[in-house]
Amino acid sequence: MRTATVERKTRETEILVSLDLDGTGVHDIDTGIGFLDHMLESFSRHSAIDLKVRAQGDLHVDFHHTTEDTAIVIGQAVRRALGEFAGIRRFGSSLMPMDETLTRVAIDISNRPYLIWKVKFTRPKIGEMDTELFREWFQALAQNAAICLHIENLYGENSHHIVETCFKGTARALRQAVEIDERLAGAVPSTKDVLVDSQ
Repeated sequence: MRTATVERKTRETEILVSLDLDGTGVHDIDTGIGFLDHMLESFSRHSAIDLKVRAQGDLHVDFHHTTEDTAIVIGQAVRRALGEFAGIRRFGSSLMPMDETLTRVAIDISNRPYLIWKVKFTRPKIGEMDTELFREWFQALAQNAAICLHIENLYGENSHHIVETCFKGTARALRQAVEIDERLAGAVPSTKDVLVDSQ
């Protein structure tokens, strides 16, 4: 069972995440930020990862802490559910269109976290949410899931479409990367024969 539940409490946020990498995209999301909920629901559906998120944060200050901390805990849960990375495909990629927008995403589940973010928005906000927060979300996801994540918006005009293709593209690429490859027969997909440092 590739499942995990992670809780994180700070002075700024309280986050609970439960997920199943081998799910069907069932989701139950409540972060207190409507647009983030929408993106996480889409992320769950297109990754086929069952995802429950409960977040309470200092939204009276701004959306930064809740946005970033939600990705921290989702990333930690993904990392925990992956275990030793045994038998996974490891790599995934997606070319995600949405109307006038096209975004390219590539993932390596390498235990070497890195984010390349080549995304620019045409507006500073989507509703009440600052568009600069989306880079923070993907940075926190990559760092805490220990994945190498490249996201490049090739073109687009509508900021909603741009960010939605980033979430959907990452979801599709992650779905490929975490999938079990039966041909590997449980082996770690690396010439090193290990991706996780021994404890």
